[in-house]
Amino acid sequence: MTRERDRLHALVRIFDELIRIPGTNLRIGLDPLLGLLPGGDAAGGLVSAYAIVLAGRLGAPPSVVARMLLNVLMDTAIGTIPFLGDLFDVGYKANRRNLTLLEEYLRAPGRARRSSQVVVVLAVAAVLLIVAGAIALAAWLTRQVLSLF
Repeated sequence: MTRERDRLHALVRIFDELIRIPGTNLRIGLDPLLGLLPGGDAAGGLVSAYAIVLAGRLGAPPSVVARMLLNVLMDTAIGTIPFLGDLFDVGYKANRRNLTLLEEYLRAPGRARRSSQVVVVLAVAAVLLIVAGAIALAAWLTRQVLSLF
């Protein structure tokens, strides 16, 4: 169990906190730097996914794993936006967030599980609302186009 936690700490250090920006308390790792390269955000996402696998090995429940996955997906998706995504990567630090989630679970399993379930339910609800909105917009656009004929 300690080896997995040590690996997670190393991953966080390398990808989120490796270099301190001089004159600030801000630390960055390889994640925002990888984002500058084509395909770098996808590579960073794959490395972050490894942390999720390790969390599963440490016994994290599906709700915590799902919340960790949401962090990685958001980091990877927003990270693909040129320049703005790289700035987001500097501040968001998905790997640090995921390590914190896992450590909270290991300290207080019940509380972390409930908190993660709420976040996952809200995320699913948001996705469903977005899909419903997209369907409504597509239907409205279809009606508008058909009314032209």
